[in-house]
Amino acid sequence: MAEGMAEVSGLADDRVLLGRTSTAERVSDILRSRIAEGYFPPGTRLSEDSIGGALGVSRNTLREAFRLLTHERLLVHQLNRGVFVRVLTVEDVEDIYRTRRLVECAVVRGLALDEPPFALDAVAGAVEDGVRAAAGKDWKGVSTANIHFHRELVALAGSARTDELMRSVFAELRLAFHIVADPRRLHEPYLERNQRILDTLREGHAAQAERLLAAYLEDSLANLVEVYRRRVGADG
Repeated sequence: MAEGMAEVSGLADDRVLLGRTSTAERVSDILRSRIAEGYFPPGTRLSEDSIGGALGVSRNTLREAFRLLTHERLLVHQLNRGVFVRVLTVEDVEDIYRTRRLVECAVVRGLALDEPPFALDAVAGAVEDGVRAAAGKDWKGVSTANIHFHRELVALAGSARTDELMRSVFAELRLAFHIVADPRRLHEPYLERNQRILDTLREGHAAQAERLLAAYLEDSLANLVEVYRRRVGADG
C-alpha cells in the first residue's frame, strides 16, 4: 500500500469551495470527494501541514474534518503514525454489500406502492454516462457512473437521511474499487444490467426490478471479493 503522502497541490483549487465561512464539514466534503476519486489512495498517510496549507484552513479545523471522516470509516488514526486512508478488509466489503442490499432493495421494493411512471431521469442519465465512458475506454468513469446509478436509485426514496447514509457507504465502497487492478473487468459487465433494471422500472415492474437488483448485488459482491482478496493478499 502507499506509504508516502500523495500530491496535494491540486487541493488548492478546492479552496474556493470553502468560502469565507470555512468549516470542518466543508473540508470533510472536499476530502471525501478526493478520497472517492482516488486522489488519496487507500493506505496513504494524510499530512496535516500539506493539506491544511493547500486548503488554507487551521490545524484544528482539519483535525475535526479528519475526525468526521474517521467516523465514516474512510480514515483511520494510527497511534504515533498519523491519519491514513483506510484499507478495507474483505469483511468490510461484505458488510458494505449487506447494507446496500438492505437499503437499495428496500427502495426499489417501495416503488411498488407508487403509481408509475417513476421519476427515472437521473437514473437514466447515470446509465448514459456509463455507456459514454465505456465507449471512451474510461473505466474509472464507468465505475463512477455505476456508483451514480445506484445513488440515484436510492434517491428515488425521497429521503435525505437515506441519501446521507448511502453517500458514506458508496464513498467507502470506492476504497475497495481503488485496490482492484482491472477496473474494466469489474465494472463493464454491469452496464447492461443497469440498463435492464432501468427498462424494468420504466415498464412499472418494481418487484421484478428488485429481483434483478438483488441478483446484481450478489454477483457484484462475489466478483469484487474474488479480485479484492487476491489483490490484498498479494500486497500483504
